[in-house]
Amino acid sequence: MNVLAGVALGVAVAALALAAIAPGALRPAILSARDRSRSLASAIVATFRARASGEAIGTRSLEVLQMTSTALLAGVPLASSLRIAIDGATPLRDDPYLRVLRAIDLNMPLADALREQAVRASDRRTAMALDALALVATERLPASRAGAVVASVADRLAFEAQLRDEVSARASGVRAQIVLLALLVPALALYLVATMPGLGATLASPVGRLVLLPAAAAFELAGIVASRAIVRDIAA
Repeated sequence: MNVLAGVALGVAVAALALAAIAPGALRPAILSARDRSRSLASAIVATFRARASGEAIGTRSLEVLQMTSTALLAGVPLASSLRIAIDGATPLRDDPYLRVLRAIDLNMPLADALREQAVRASDRRTAMALDALALVATERLPASRAGAVVASVADRLAFEAQLRDEVSARASGVRAQIVLLALLVPALALYLVATMPGLGATLASPVGRLVLLPAAAAFELAGIVASRAIVRDIAA
């Protein structure tokens, strides 16, 4: 994602710079920059949606493990416990656990269905939960022992979720500083335009409107995205 954003931003800025050097290439440069900007926006939206979906599925994995362990400790077999947990948790659009139930209904062995979805899972928590359930199904552990194993994995995921929330709360101040700096830069630019008439005239010219201002906005947006990505990686 970062590479894609950098490439798209670089092509857009290069196209605008080419337009400043060669006025005859102005319209093709603007069209190229517009197409690259649309591609970048689509990629950013798709990334945010995928991240939100993975977060929701990871949260659901903890719910499924907790409900499954409770049913197992009550003496319910694994397949029935898993079905109770999946039916009782909040359904999602791209839910690997619902795919497990459909595979079971098609007479696929439970362990194979769980292992297949664990390999396909993009979220680490979901893969860990499915691997734990697949291990229990493969070893054919008694309900009490299986419940203890699943409960231990659920406790680990719950601890990680609590730790992640604490780190995210501590990093909220850094995110606020990023937003504040993002607002200060345009304010400083307006101040310079008001106090330096020559700068205002330059920005009002075709080169300023079509090259300098779009490039400044692009770099401002790239800085915000990169800064928030660094904070998010630290929090993760």
